[in-house]
Amino acid sequence: MLKNLKNRHAPIVWTLILATGLLIYKTAEIQLFDATYKTLAQKTILDKKVVYPSRGLIYDRYKQLMTVNKPIYEIRVVFRNIDPDMDTALFCQLLNITKDEFEFHLDKNWSSPRFHKAIPFTFLSRVKPEVFSRFQEHMYRFPGFFPITRNIRAYPHQSASHILGYLGEVNNEDIQAAASYYKKGDYIGRSGLEKQYEHILRGDKGIEYVVRDNLGREISSFNNRQLDSTAVAGIDLYTTMDLGLQAYAESLMDKKRGSIVAIQPATGEILAALSAPNYDPNMLNLDEDRGPSFKVLLNDTVNKPFLDRTVAAKYPPGSIFKPILSLIALQEGVFEANRTIYCNGYYQYKSFKYGCHDHEPTYNLPLAIKNSCNSYFFQMIREMLEIEDYTKPEIGLNILNGHLRDFSLGRKLGIDHTNEHTGFIPTPAFYDNLYRDAGAEWRSTYVMSIGIGQGELELTTLQMANLAAIIANRGFYFTPHLVKSFSNRTVQQDPVYNIRNEVRIDKAHFEPVVEGMRQAVRRGTAYLAEAGQLEICGKTGTSQNPFGEDHSVFFAFAPRENPEIAIAVYVENAGFGGNIAAPIGSLIIEKYINKKVQRKQLEAKMKSTQLIKTPQT
Repeated sequence: MLKNLKNRHAPIVWTLILATGLLIYKTAEIQLFDATYKTLAQKTILDKKVVYPSRGLIYDRYKQLMTVNKPIYEIRVVFRNIDPDMDTALFCQLLNITKDEFEFHLDKNWSSPRFHKAIPFTFLSRVKPEVFSRFQEHMYRFPGFFPITRNIRAYPHQSASHILGYLGEVNNEDIQAAASYYKKGDYIGRSGLEKQYEHILRGDKGIEYVVRDNLGREISSFNNRQLDSTAVAGIDLYTTMDLGLQAYAESLMDKKRGSIVAIQPATGEILAALSAPNYDPNMLNLDEDRGPSFKVLLNDTVNKPFLDRTVAAKYPPGSIFKPILSLIALQEGVFEANRTIYCNGYYQYKSFKYGCHDHEPTYNLPLAIKNSCNSYFFQMIREMLEIEDYTKPEIGLNILNGHLRDFSLGRKLGIDHTNEHTGFIPTPAFYDNLYRDAGAEWRSTYVMSIGIGQGELELTTLQMANLAAIIANRGFYFTPHLVKSFSNRTVQQDPVYNIRNEVRIDKAHFEPVVEGMRQAVRRGTAYLAEAGQLEICGKTGTSQNPFGEDHSVFFAFAPRENPEIAIAVYVENAGFGGNIAAPIGSLIIEKYINKKVQRKQLEAKMKSTQLIKTPQT
């Protein structure tokens, strides 16, 4: 029986003996015969190296580059691998830094979990290629230091700064909000298209695992790169912008404050959008010390070059509101297109007189628009607000505001751009609160200035341009947008930009309004906008400014049939709308449709008109 037991244990015993022998052999091989692991043990660190993707490019509608990527280098360091006897003076000379800067960049809080002497950290960021190329020749002298390649934005032109936006370094909020995508030292879009489409432009980072020696030099990849991942470049944007038209419009607005938006009516595509004064986007390049430039722009509180006036500034529209009021009044049946209102140079209510200017008799609506007769539209807004009764103006105002919301006033249009404002449309509740303190009930005569685009009414220039597009289309619009397509066809434009938005105005009511706008350009208040055979239809506005010179306003479209462009021009403190805004708008229309401008004398006059002074730097 004992013998049988021993026979059963024999396989187990021999298995243990064999396994023990194999372990002893493998240990001897590793420790005595194979130098691979001994060599690897002498390596300082297995480094996880981030490979940064190329940021997506931005093009205009004709595939002209609006942005380019420019390589810069970041110098990283493993602190414990630094040679204490390195030539610090040469190191600083090569990188154009001082000894104090050298010590500052190495001074870390080693008690913080953010830093470790065996883990690489950024020593110097935004090193220019020409500086790094000089440094690279001597890199072997400086153990522990190694480069990482990054890409930053540069611009082959000086236009569209507000549309493009700029990049900035991420903060803690950006890092927390992006679910670990960003790390300290990364860049992110801070405004404009760079911010709006950051998730598309940024691409996806890659990872490389590399083995470094005790001097911080890269020796090899790890595990045949099986754990590595490839960086994926960002997706390119093809915008709706016409870069040549944008630059031309900017030249006309030089030394002026204001904004211009031009739209293709049939699509809602924005052709040009500028805020003046603007700035050269290259001023905020990340490879430069942009601090002084940023400070100058930020501290110019008079001209506010960082303010994007196309979407963020709220303006009284002035008399360009009259065609919109006309459409609503015609639709609601409170006015007819052949209505005659006599004007003696003013509109009188009781003992009050509200001024108008000398013009021919306004026998009908087209003549009222042509001559911008205030009296005509004071009467129109009163009858609109009193549609039910003089004592119930809130009913008429609610009806009016319902139509204005159809025209996308008092709310954001939804452009694919940052910082869009809603403008302001006064409501009955607003006027109730306004006049409650005075102990009065408001009436149409209290607020009839909104009929000529004054008072509490405020619009953005984008909204004004969209109004011109609605009239051009005789009753519909597509939401204005800046991006047309993407380089990756799997990424689609937001479908909201393909939705046709209708206003509740019968198409027949647009014809007298369009006729009035055409007459205004041919021989009315906008006569300086006439451009030969282009058939520009437009309306001037002079927006009253209690703090200084009035603002010059113009909106238009052309040609009259099958319009190709709709535009709004707002020039601050430029006076009468027909003198500055109308000529500028018509020159841009001519440039876009004819590809050249023949009215050189008018062009030269607009370019040479200076309304502001450039601040001293």
